[in-house]
Amino acid sequence: MQKGSENLCTFKFYHYSHKLATSLLETSYNFSYWERKTWLSDVDFTIIGSGIVGLNCALSLREKYPHSKILVLEGGLLPQGASTKNAGFACFGSVSEILDDLQRHSEEEVFRLVKQRKEGLDLLRKNLGDEHIGYKNHGGYELFNHKDSALFETCLAEKNSINKLLKPLFGKEVFTEKNNTFHFKNIFDKYLYNEFEGQINTGKMMWTLLKKIHSKGILVLNNIAVNNFYDKGNQVELQTDYFQLKTNSLFIATNGFAKELGLKEVKPARAQVLITQPIQQLHIKGVFHLDMGYYYFRNINKRILFGGGRNLDFKTEETTEFGETALIQNELKRILRETILPHTPHQIDYSWSGIMGVGEQKKPIVKQLSENVFCGIRLGGMGIAIGSFIGKKLAGLC
Repeated sequence: MQKGSENLCTFKFYHYSHKLATSLLETSYNFSYWERKTWLSDVDFTIIGSGIVGLNCALSLREKYPHSKILVLEGGLLPQGASTKNAGFACFGSVSEILDDLQRHSEEEVFRLVKQRKEGLDLLRKNLGDEHIGYKNHGGYELFNHKDSALFETCLAEKNSINKLLKPLFGKEVFTEKNNTFHFKNIFDKYLYNEFEGQINTGKMMWTLLKKIHSKGILVLNNIAVNNFYDKGNQVELQTDYFQLKTNSLFIATNGFAKELGLKEVKPARAQVLITQPIQQLHIKGVFHLDMGYYYFRNINKRILFGGGRNLDFKTEETTEFGETALIQNELKRILRETILPHTPHQIDYSWSGIMGVGEQKKPIVKQLSENVFCGIRLGGMGIAIGSFIGKKLAGLC
């Protein structure tokens, strides 16, 4: 886009109204001189979203522009969306997921996707350190229900071709067969095992990332919803619930909430999760995928963390509203009872949900929207894997 053009940025939601002309004194928060000058003046870069992508974008901008003023705006009390609500899988795709990706992408595109996910995980571990994110390499397992015999046979038949495709990335075969050593029920006796998959402690990861952000002099404001924005060519003006702000550049890293900012290529996808109370002598170790990745579970501190099921009701789960539904929670409890812990007494401690960003394709969207507005969105349920990579790539657009 040409420099100096008065491009009216169409990537806004609701409408651009007289609110943007309202002074700070007339807004719902009465700012002091010090607050305005310290937080809301002379901002070089503003990032919407303090999840994995947004914070990595901020860190990359700090490295590139060491003396710049960087502000991160977060709509939630904590990094909302999915960054603090996911299952903590350090994975890049099971055999069935990769085969499904090949239905919508070329082999070259799928290879590039897996490469980006691997590079993202490597970058996450390098930037924060395995100890600080609770990284453990216990491997990943794909399980197959007895009712999914066709899928099971297809995955076994295509395993070698997938290994051939990914071998240049990993230097050896990724997927091998293993017996049902964890004694799950109502599944085929063979797992597809991936030794390169791991798991992290999501809370520790985001805590460490935020500490690093603060140590770099990057400001993070929580509970700030951006209502609209306007690219004037020389600056971007934002209207939030509490103030209006001028920034030289704007980066959108809201992923599951991107549609609310006018980015219609991304649909929200709610993921429901539950966790059990501690179970003594819990022998399950690793991360586990079931039903083409629509269900997933792991052992965390002697508890089973189990999530998924949005394929039961895609329409209802295409929402930015947090919450749980009886349909999905009951199915999670049934699978937990009948397949994962069939002979182990257990109780559910609590449940929650997170909001992912998906689309017709898995390929992330990292692009310039207008002269001073950029976005890094549509992580396709692989935020932990690809988020660091996308954040760095997003910062590189400016």
